[in-house]
Amino acid sequence: MSNNYFSQQDLKQLFPFGDILDLEASGTQSLEAWFLGHNAENLAEFEGLILEAVRDQAFWRRNFYPGDPTQIDEQVKRQPEYIQTIDTLKESYRSLLAFLKKSVPFFSMRYQGHMNWEVTMPAMLGYFAAMLYNPNNVAFEASTATTILEMLVGDDICKMLGYTMPDWAEIERGALRPWGHLTCGGTVANIEAIWSARNLKFYPLALQAVLKNEPEFITAKYIEVPLVTGKSQMLIELDTWSLLNLKGDEILALPTRLQTEYQIEAEAVSQAIAKYSLQNLGIQEFSRRFLANVTHSPVLIVPGTKHYSFAKTTALLGIGSSNIIDVPVDKDARMDAQQLDLILQDCLAKKQPVYTVVAVMGSTEESAVDPLEEILALRSKYRELGLEFTVHGDAAWGGYFASLLREDEPGTVTINPPSKTSYAIAMSKYVTRQFEVLGQADSITVDPHKSGYIPYPAGALCYRNSAMRNLVTFAAPVVFHGGTEPSIGIYGIEGSKPGAAAAAVYLSHKVIRPTKSGYGKIHGHALFSCKKLYARLISMARPKDWFIVVPVPRLPAEINGGDIQKQLGFIRDRIDGKTNEELFADSEAMNFLAELGPDQNILTYAFNFRKPNGFLNTNLALANRLNKAIYDMLSINLGDDIYGYSLIVSTTDFTKADYGEEFIENYKQRLGVGGSPGDTITVLRSTVMNPWLTETAKGSFLNVIEQELRQVVAKALFRDSLLQIFEEFDVNQDGVLEIDEIKTKFQEWGYDDREIENFWKMSDINRDNSISVPEFLNSFSQFVVLSSRGKKS
Repeated sequence: MSNNYFSQQDLKQLFPFGDILDLEASGTQSLEAWFLGHNAENLAEFEGLILEAVRDQAFWRRNFYPGDPTQIDEQVKRQPEYIQTIDTLKESYRSLLAFLKKSVPFFSMRYQGHMNWEVTMPAMLGYFAAMLYNPNNVAFEASTATTILEMLVGDDICKMLGYTMPDWAEIERGALRPWGHLTCGGTVANIEAIWSARNLKFYPLALQAVLKNEPEFITAKYIEVPLVTGKSQMLIELDTWSLLNLKGDEILALPTRLQTEYQIEAEAVSQAIAKYSLQNLGIQEFSRRFLANVTHSPVLIVPGTKHYSFAKTTALLGIGSSNIIDVPVDKDARMDAQQLDLILQDCLAKKQPVYTVVAVMGSTEESAVDPLEEILALRSKYRELGLEFTVHGDAAWGGYFASLLREDEPGTVTINPPSKTSYAIAMSKYVTRQFEVLGQADSITVDPHKSGYIPYPAGALCYRNSAMRNLVTFAAPVVFHGGTEPSIGIYGIEGSKPGAAAAAVYLSHKVIRPTKSGYGKIHGHALFSCKKLYARLISMARPKDWFIVVPVPRLPAEINGGDIQKQLGFIRDRIDGKTNEELFADSEAMNFLAELGPDQNILTYAFNFRKPNGFLNTNLALANRLNKAIYDMLSINLGDDIYGYSLIVSTTDFTKADYGEEFIENYKQRLGVGGSPGDTITVLRSTVMNPWLTETAKGSFLNVIEQELRQVVAKALFRDSLLQIFEEFDVNQDGVLEIDEIKTKFQEWGYDDREIENFWKMSDINRDNSISVPEFLNSFSQFVVLSSRGKKS
């Protein structure tokens, strides 16, 4: 049980009184049995299993020293204060139930806002059952069952992401063992990943100081280390630049080498290193001692689509946000590998150390997948030139899409023929290539509570080399008792964390395996629905419509220089206009559909409008205003009745500072506002996690979505036309209308003083002698309709 690894046999020795669970079952294949359902169709099954968990908890309590005295007998239950307390509990509980109905209807097909949808029924059951025991996975003694579950799901997630899990014989021969654990979310996982990468970068500097200054390390003073250039050299002879650019696996092997080659115990190594480590000395003292000749601060390199957690990371770790380098994205919102090459070239020339290059494996705004294949190739290129860094995969959103590549395990039960056709689609060829090399990343963040359909909080961080976790290890004597317990809480940032999250992931993975017929089926269906939504949006505007809609993902013809109009015609005739059955029978259309749309299942798009003369609006500010107006009608406002929303989406802004000029200018051009000033583009976002969106009992729900969008766009265009009238009235551009501005324009239109006075009275609601934008919007159209003369201009 060395290194806190526990085999199934080890665990059985720890639990001689009963069976140990595993995640080696065949899983199941029924999508319909995995969720409670939009209309709670699986209520009977879910309710029965919830009740079983409550009764099982009661059974457990009653059988743990049943002879112990009870505090709650029937006499107590007849006491007035007891009765009053239970009555208050019931009343407050029912009030809470009523209040919770103001929550967001994530389960609905009409919800396409953020990265949230219905959670799996096994996950809810697992969470609820474990919650009754209130385990704390900070230490084994506080979570004797759920710590084991976290170990199981950590390994299972590692395998899903592409890390190879060696057996014990292979580990003894030197194979690297991956390792993963749960966190409260992707933000904490990303922080930990960069924390460990930072500590890895500086570890050789501390070890060199140990070898030079600590007498008990005299035997190891001349230990040699392989350099990234292929040569070997004594560690004590290396200069600062070389120490900052050793290969990660070689650094992580040093403690074991000191133990096996020089018989220096691991505890002695840890204690000696601590005296010189950044974690002990602090940034200022560590830099004074070891980084005096480093003229450029080490940097973290991220794409423009980075998650905000990386800004938090640099602040918390003392790296500094000014030492984040944003790599511009290409026209498809993916990291531009050529720009990354130039940045790395500059870092090498300046001898500026690089902690990590982050590849986003599914951005949270566009679900764009960065070119990890090229990033890894660049790492190899610069490694030979003497520049070394780790590669972190931020797959918080996209990690579970790897299940589309994982073959079902031996023994998987299949029902042939299947009871229902599976409308699942594969990832595009490009995305598939990136996920095929994901296992080469040094660390990977993934969120089971996003694309794993697990309740919050359930993030995860996985390491290719489990020794990375030792760089962020802290143990509190009060809760940790050495290597005989399978503790996980000593690693990472968090202290207390719910064991119920581990139970939720465990039961969901047990029933829905992270393979093609399990989670792969969910994501294959959702991806198919998202790509069909893309086809609908790109086909939506007809010649007589007063709007256009432009999805962010480009057509293959736009990427490769083909015939755009021909592809649009193909989409309308062979994809958007077809049923699922017809589409799946058309292999050419299906192959083309796989290459369409976003990399995963978040779709961003923007509307623009045509002016009365039929020409497209060319003003970016007006296009942004239209999309903001659409979002205002499709987003939840504080205090509104949730049942009043027939469609819910989200929004985001693309800025040149984050995305770079190429992406912004290209998308402006496609939207029809290429010549307009402005560096920020407002877009709408639909997150399609629903696997049934295109195959309901009443047909495709895309028709409903299009109808709702059309109605909202019409309202937004009408509102925008009123805004343009307001702006025409507002001569001094102060954002409100005075009586003189009203008189001037109304008199031009032929209205008399009485009518102008009537309009002023009905508009100036708060009687502040001016008319605000909301007041004008509420009254103008009503006034025109009621006016006996109407508009004369």
